[in-house]
Amino acid sequence: MNRLDGAALTLLALALLVALGALAPAAEEKKAEPAAAGWTPLFNGKDLAGWKPTGSAIWRVDDGCLVGTQTDGKGGDLYTEKSYDNFELRVIYRVVWPANSGIWFRDQYQFDILKYANPVAYSGTLYCPGKMFIFANLDESLENRDGWNEAQIYANGDRIILWLNGKKTGECQDKSFAKGRFGIQVHPGNEMKGMKIILKRIDVRPLKEGDKPSDPIAPPKAAAPKAEK
Repeated sequence: MNRLDGAALTLLALALLVALGALAPAAEEKKAEPAAAGWTPLFNGKDLAGWKPTGSAIWRVDDGCLVGTQTDGKGGDLYTEKSYDNFELRVIYRVVWPANSGIWFRDQYQFDILKYANPVAYSGTLYCPGKMFIFANLDESLENRDGWNEAQIYANGDRIILWLNGKKTGECQDKSFAKGRFGIQVHPGNEMKGMKIILKRIDVRPLKEGDKPSDPIAPPKAAAPKAEK
């Protein structure tokens, strides 16, 4: 090997190091963002660990997001394996419409994600089987139907408060159910074939009696998963 060949190899090695360094930030961006202090992620961005499906909905992890859909008119739910009593829950989601979905908590309450005509109700409505809507969000403009949204749920004792994108949609006192699982719904029905509920983050903060709600925050600006565009 002559000196020219050695110099060329040295330059090539340096170029490779620079290229690898340029790729490093992109790799860092793929890592899941850590939860804020006091909050615990319920979805790891990789698989369905800690969750158990029921029914016929299809669940998968795509580009770090949890995706639920149905293609045959049959729906289903995905529940946490653990139960929770007093908590705050934050969920960053988007939907492929038309759709009817929701975030279950304490097994029987649901932060509804829907557009309902009779009675009028939009996402951020509190639903409970047997009681229908405990309170309804009547402001359709609160939801970003083309991008990410943040649902926030506060349940401490019999006090329940819901927010959608930083705006309170309702508050009530209801002591019917004190503890249960979190869940995600894919609603049955032929009119909902092809619907998708896509969740980017699901974080929980345990509460003690007297703990106040956290300040609600608007959803982050983030691109939708490539496969769902």
